[in-house]
Amino acid sequence: MKRYFIELSYNGRNFFGWQRQPNDRSIQEEIETAITKMHSNQTIKVVGCGRTDTGVHAQNFILHVDLPEVSDLEKLKFKLNRMLTASIAIQQIYEVDCDMHARFSATKRTYRYYIHHHKNPFNNQLSWHVQHKLDIDAMNHTAEQLIGTKDFTSFSKLHTDVKTNICTVFHAFWKQSEEGLYFEICADRFLRNMVRAIVGTLVDVGTKKIEPQSINQILASKNRSAASTSVPAHGLFLWKVEYQ
Repeated sequence: MKRYFIELSYNGRNFFGWQRQPNDRSIQEEIETAITKMHSNQTIKVVGCGRTDTGVHAQNFILHVDLPEVSDLEKLKFKLNRMLTASIAIQQIYEVDCDMHARFSATKRTYRYYIHHHKNPFNNQLSWHVQHKLDIDAMNHTAEQLIGTKDFTSFSKLHTDVKTNICTVFHAFWKQSEEGLYFEICADRFLRNMVRAIVGTLVDVGTKKIEPQSINQILASKNRSAASTSVPAHGLFLWKVEYQ
């Protein structure tokens, strides 16, 4: 058996996240079903670089799978793309060392969250419509306070099964885009709901509902109710996964 990394993109609108669910449609199930059919219905399992929630998208998602040696990886990619729904696109397949792990070998993950200001029927499933004027300078000043190794309990979904809420953020910033703006954050790991809670808090800074300097008190409180409401899932993309 050989281990392969598969890079893919997906529109999460019609899925209940990446991870296989007992009664709901998931990206993982769609891919496992397709690869299993290609191997005479011998059950094939894949392991993702993480999990995205219901409605969240991925520009760059990595999974690993163990398969009998594949002689033509381009042909495998072509067949998988033919079998999978239009919402999932296989971008690349390549062999890796057998000890490479899609989740545990990843060293950095980058997310982007998109916001648009003017009503647009063509991107309202991929970006959050915010009509209010936002103070981007204040939002960026606040985002800078997130950089470093910190406890992000205040931005985590409650009652998760992780051992620690400590994450190291490498960069976090807002940038203007053609349609509006996006927030980009890169860290070694993310907690459940963390990015959407951070974006909600930063948007409240941008609308002057909360002061930029309050971010440190929010972090120190280790209390989810101290941070703002999470923003909608459809503006969030897993943008990049990096390995060393």
